[in-house]
Amino acid sequence: MDNGIKWRAMPADFPPWDRVYAFFRRWRDHALIKEFHDRLRAQVREKLGRDAEPTAGVIDSQSVKADAVVGADSRGFDGGKLVNGRKRHVVVDTLGLLLGVMVTPADVGDRTAAQVLLTQVADAHPRLALVWADGGYTGSLVEHCLATFALVLAIVKRSDNMRGFVVLPKRWIVERLFAHLMQSRRLVRDFEHRTTSAEAMVYWSMTLLMTRRLAR
Repeated sequence: MDNGIKWRAMPADFPPWDRVYAFFRRWRDHALIKEFHDRLRAQVREKLGRDAEPTAGVIDSQSVKADAVVGADSRGFDGGKLVNGRKRHVVVDTLGLLLGVMVTPADVGDRTAAQVLLTQVADAHPRLALVWADGGYTGSLVEHCLATFALVLAIVKRSDNMRGFVVLPKRWIVERLFAHLMQSRRLVRDFEHRTTSAEAMVYWSMTLLMTRRLAR
């Protein structure tokens, strides 16, 4: 994850690469990677004096180029960002810790993906009551979240008279997470055949961040 190596390039002091990959695949398919990640997130929140379960979050997406190994069935073209690849849709808490991730082709709209992702996040975090989002999430999604999950989707818009780069309230939190993901070389591009593997790699990247914080 950290150095972006291929599975076959595992350091010599690790077990054979195919055995390591077998564990990764088993943990991915049984959602154990997410469970490890979620337990660590609760520990980080409690260490910082917060409740283990969040009540507010931020949602956004990030388009990344896909490697040649990514098939046409799981890649697309994001016309806004001019990226041919995949899109990572994420929800984070107010500390910038990951609550949920979903990887789709880059041409999938933010509102379409958010409806599925917010369903998963709301089920996993019943205390979540407020989520901030940018202008791309306006429309019927706001009413859907309120009626279905009793979840307030608050839109943080950029003013029309703003010039250049401006830090917007709450939205900088999720942008910081994207910046962290880019420090993991495995995530600079999407190298995974399956979207579930791509999601697992995002959880591993955040696991690296949280274990380092807990070990201080």
